[in-house]
Amino acid sequence: MEAPTYRTEPVSFARRGGRLSDRQQAAWDALAEKHVLDVPRLGTNTSVDPAYVLDTRAAFGRSAPLVVEIGSGRGEALVHAAAEQPEVDFLALEVYVPGVAQTLVTMRHRGVTNVRLLVVNAAEALTTMLPPASVHELRVWSPDPWHKKRHNKRRLVTASFAELAARVLEPGGAWRLATDWEEYAEQIRSVVDASPDFDGGEWSPRFEGRPLTRFENKGLSVGRTIRDVEAIRRSA
Repeated sequence: MEAPTYRTEPVSFARRGGRLSDRQQAAWDALAEKHVLDVPRLGTNTSVDPAYVLDTRAAFGRSAPLVVEIGSGRGEALVHAAAEQPEVDFLALEVYVPGVAQTLVTMRHRGVTNVRLLVVNAAEALTTMLPPASVHELRVWSPDPWHKKRHNKRRLVTASFAELAARVLEPGGAWRLATDWEEYAEQIRSVVDASPDFDGGEWSPRFEGRPLTRFENKGLSVGRTIRDVEAIRRSA
């Protein structure tokens, strides 16, 4: 049988290697079986079989509001939020394995249990893996700006991605975004403003639930401005 067509569009990330430190490996050995979800793949180790749908109730062992964070990095914002809201389930989509491992380190240190992580391409996850209207909040903090013009096509936040965000968010659910790259911030605002599925598109005050991360501090140290945008999913 002919193999299915795979990834006809450029992805918004570049895979990076990296060994786990002893501390990261220890946290991985202790927590990954429960907290790093395994999904059927199709093509690469960041893909997800389009026939697969995640059962979040089974993954978390309960039914609770679901917050999805795309590109969680080392987990600073993610674990902080999960510790502040133990009644909420947090699902992280991240392709950098050492970042996932470092998130487990921080979870272990803070005693956080309401986080699950997936090493997966976010666009694929939002297209088929997450059920429609299953997400209470979708968070995208500091997506890769792909600042060279020839690479702009790889940016995550586009009109087509807004459709995916609308697919998974419940009516009234929030799509929160932040970036310190001004030109990308303008693009994000334009995408949200043009979407028929969202209200919003203006600059928002800094989201109180997001701590100042190491990455954001680097941007501030070179004079960048962190821009927040909040969009609310319209009812059908």
